[in-house]
Amino acid sequence: MDRRLLTLALGMFALGTDSFVFGGILPQIAKSFHVSIGAAGQMITVYALTFALLAPTIAALAAGISRKRLLLTGMGLFIVANIGTALAPTFALALATRALAGVGAAMFSPTASGTGTMLVAPERRGFALSIIVAGLTTATALGTPLGAVIGGLADWRWTLAFVAALGAAGFVGVWALLPEVPLPPAISLRKRLAPLTDSRVGLILVTTVLAQIGTFIIYNYFSVVFDRATGGNPTVLGMLLVLWGLAGTFSNLMTGRIIDKIGSRKVVIVMLIAVMTVILTMPLSGRHLWSAALAITVWGGCAWGVLVPQQFRLVSLNPPMAAVLVGLNTSATYIGVSIAGVIGAGAIPVIGSHNLGYLASSIVVVALVFSELATLRIAAVENAKVVTNGATV
Repeated sequence: MDRRLLTLALGMFALGTDSFVFGGILPQIAKSFHVSIGAAGQMITVYALTFALLAPTIAALAAGISRKRLLLTGMGLFIVANIGTALAPTFALALATRALAGVGAAMFSPTASGTGTMLVAPERRGFALSIIVAGLTTATALGTPLGAVIGGLADWRWTLAFVAALGAAGFVGVWALLPEVPLPPAISLRKRLAPLTDSRVGLILVTTVLAQIGTFIIYNYFSVVFDRATGGNPTVLGMLLVLWGLAGTFSNLMTGRIIDKIGSRKVVIVMLIAVMTVILTMPLSGRHLWSAALAITVWGGCAWGVLVPQQFRLVSLNPPMAAVLVGLNTSATYIGVSIAGVIGAGAIPVIGSHNLGYLASSIVVVALVFSELATLRIAAVENAKVVTNGATV
């Protein structure tokens, strides 16, 4: 295994742990800062929104900067920000450091993916990307649960120290093992955002945003949605998070093969219907550990299972712009995460954390509608091309 790719994957592991660990430690944060659970959830929102908005912007503005320098700067900011959050004496300062962590992640993540493909031969670029992305998905199965257990047994601030330590390991690896690589061709911000003028792309991205809102309304407030099943035991909470992450990792590995057999549209439909059904029943399944574990496993697998077919649909529309389209889908994912944090914060005082599934499932239904609208629009454009070509002939 190429150590350089593993180094980039370790950096992504740190980013993934930071992205998803807060769902397990929000009650401790809320208690520490004397704020509501919904207010504490805005630490997730600030990070996700900063990442979503700045990832394409930084990628365009920093096109002339050395890839290694950009990776080190991004990871350095990420480390400092997490240490700052761990030491923050006030909630306002904690929110500010979360925004800084989002800036660091926005610098590191897309750069890592692009750099990884330049470290290997063209025929191995898919493999390189899979290794780097595996760092992110593995975080949901290992880093996030471990961080939640650390927060539950010690203090949430130690969880952020753990994330900073992971980032430091990634920083040292990049500094010691990663060579300088040629700068990729510069792509302006206007060109990066140009695909948004295509209604097909827009509908697919809206589907991603809505699907992630539905999922992360639950996940962002995981610890209070499933507190009846866990009984407040951090180890049990960590094990449930492990189930969610393992199911998602397995699903990501299998979904590509399924797409080749039945097509991306059918995969998206099945996954979204499954997510909607499982989330809808969570007010009931969340009462007991066995039913919560079953629901979380199915939910994790199907929620993550939407990601690959959505990327496949986008890339199929314009293969030369594949990297840009995947980047836009990543931004759409984090926009969904940030909106979910706000919606969940507003809904908990009204309907209670145990009933968030009713609200979340309705949003997934809307995602399913937009997915089918995207399918109809794609078919309409293809038919128009056939008619035009026929007329030309």
